[in-house]
Amino acid sequence: MGNRVPVEDGVFTWPSAEPRLIGSKCAACANVMFPTQRSCPRCSGFETEEVELGRTGTLWTWTVQGYPPKSPPYAGDASPKSFEPFGVGYVELPGEVKVETRLTVADPDAIEIGMEMEMTLVPLYTNDDGDEVVTFAFAPLGTVEHKVEQGA
Repeated sequence: MGNRVPVEDGVFTWPSAEPRLIGSKCAACANVMFPTQRSCPRCSGFETEEVELGRTGTLWTWTVQGYPPKSPPYAGDASPKSFEPFGVGYVELPGEVKVETRLTVADPDAIEIGMEMEMTLVPLYTNDDGDEVVTFAFAPLGTVEHKVEQGA
């Protein structure tokens, strides 16, 4: 087995015991964006800086991804026979931004709009080098086990 590696550099802090998403903040209007952007969609300003976003937020809305997304761009298991449905939704990070995200829960009886959520990392697939590729997801608050992540 190889290392754990991020799905993309610069999306979240790596390695990190408590990873955070990396966004942008506009110097002119203070708009927060995710993922990072060089210009602001709110005021068209060109001065943005990278910021680490909060780790917790509120589930704004959600659904279940019940079939494999198109590949590419999807890089996970796209086989209809082995694909496992997953939750996907928007988590509102207070005072920052709503983030479209994978959820660690797909059971409608275990998740509800308005519940508190916390960012974590989840396995996405194993690459050709045998590395476990991880992506960010949000889990119901209190269900994330904190540990130091192994980077490349």
